[in-house]
Amino acid sequence: MSVTAPPFREFFRYWLRLGFINFGGPAGQIAMMHKDLVDARGWVEERLFQRALGFCMLLPGPEAHQLAVYLGWRMHGQMGGAVAGLFFLLPSVGLMLLLSWLAAAHGGVPLVAGVFRGVAGAVVAIVAQAVWRIGKKALRHQVFYAFAAASFLMGYVLRLKFPGIVAAAGLMGLWLGQARPDIFCPRGVCLPEDPAAPPAAPPLRHVGRVAALGACLWLAVALPVHLLAEPGSLLPKILNFYSKASFVTFGGAYAVLSYVSDMAMRLGWVGQEQLVLGLGLAETTPGPLIMVTQFVGFLTAWNHPGALQPLAAGILGGLLTTFGMFLPSFLLVFAGAPYIEALTANPRLQSMLTGITAAVVGVILKLGVVFATATFWPARLGGGPDPFALAVAAACGCALWRWNTGVHILVLAAGAAGAAWSLLG
Repeated sequence: MSVTAPPFREFFRYWLRLGFINFGGPAGQIAMMHKDLVDARGWVEERLFQRALGFCMLLPGPEAHQLAVYLGWRMHGQMGGAVAGLFFLLPSVGLMLLLSWLAAAHGGVPLVAGVFRGVAGAVVAIVAQAVWRIGKKALRHQVFYAFAAASFLMGYVLRLKFPGIVAAAGLMGLWLGQARPDIFCPRGVCLPEDPAAPPAAPPLRHVGRVAALGACLWLAVALPVHLLAEPGSLLPKILNFYSKASFVTFGGAYAVLSYVSDMAMRLGWVGQEQLVLGLGLAETTPGPLIMVTQFVGFLTAWNHPGALQPLAAGILGGLLTTFGMFLPSFLLVFAGAPYIEALTANPRLQSMLTGITAAVVGVILKLGVVFATATFWPARLGGGPDPFALAVAAACGCALWRWNTGVHILVLAAGAAGAAWSLLG
C-alpha cells in the first residue's frame, strides 16, 4: 500500500495537539500514535510503524519520543522530524517547570506536602506494575530471569553503576546469541523479514554530517554555560551529566531514572523522596515520562544556586537538563533513520538489545525497592512505617491491576487523598 504524506499544515496541527494530550507514558503514547497515524489517518503503513518502533527500541533514550521524531522524518524530512519531536515534549517542559517550582518553593506547606505524600504512594504501585509489565515482555526465557536477577544484585547489593550493568548485559547477550540462537529467534534462525532483499547500508558521511550538526548545537549552548557560570555553579555539571546520560540510558524512562537517581544521590544533588515525587509529577503531565529528569535538574540547581536566585538557577537547570537529554534523541534518529533496515535485521544487535532489556527489569526492580523504602519508611518519621503511604500504594496497585486505571488519573486521585488526609490530620 502506498501512503501519501499529509499536507504540512495538517501535519503540524496534529503534533501540536498531541503534545497536550499524550498522557499515559511510553506505552500509551505509542498506542495513541498507532491509532491516529496508522488506523485513523492512514499516514503511516503498519509495517513501517512496527519497523520504526523496533528501530527506536535499539536506541538509548525515550522510545516514544524517538518514534515521533522518526515518523515525522518519514513524512516531511528533517523539518518534519524536528516539528514532531519538539511539539511532542514542549507542553510538558512548561508544566514540569511549574510543578518543580511548586515542589521546591511550597513543598513544606502542609497541604502541598500532603498532596506529594499521596503521589509518592501511587508511584510505588506504578513502578511495581512497570516491573511486572516489562518483565512479561522481556523475560521470554528462563535465562533472562538470571539477567534480571544479576542486574538487581549488581545495582542494589554491589552498587555498581548503570553503564557497567548495561555493558555487561549487552556483551553477555551478544555471546549468548552466538552460542544459543534458539533462545532469541524462532527455530534458532534469525533472518530479515525479506531475505531476498537484504538491507543495504547508506554512506557513512550522512552520520558525520548529523554528528557535526549536533556538536555545533551542543557547543552553542555549552560554551556560554561554561564561560559565564559563576564559580561553584552546578549548571555546567548538570549539562555535562545529562548529555552523557542520554547515550547510556537504554530501557526507557524507568531505567533512565535509576541511573539518574544513583548519580544524583551519590553527588548529593537530591534525595530519594524528591526523586519519587518527580516521577509522580511526570506521570501527571503529558509528554515523555523521562521529563522526570527535568524535575531533578531543576531541584539540583535550586538547591545549589551559586550566585543566582534559586528560581533562575532552577529554570536554567531544568532547561539544560532537557536539552542534554533530548538533543541526542533527535540526532540518533536523524543519523540512524537511513539505516533502519540494516539495524532492525541485525541478529547480533538484536541479541545485545535483548540482553540489555532483560537486565533493565532488574534495574527497575532495584529502583522500586529504593522508592518503596523511601516512601514507606520516610526519614521524617524517624525510620518508622507510614501507614497512609502503604494504604495509598495498596489501593493504587488494586486499581492498576484490577481496573487498569489511567496512571495520570491515579496520581491525581492519590494527590487529592493526600491533601484530604493532611486537612483531617
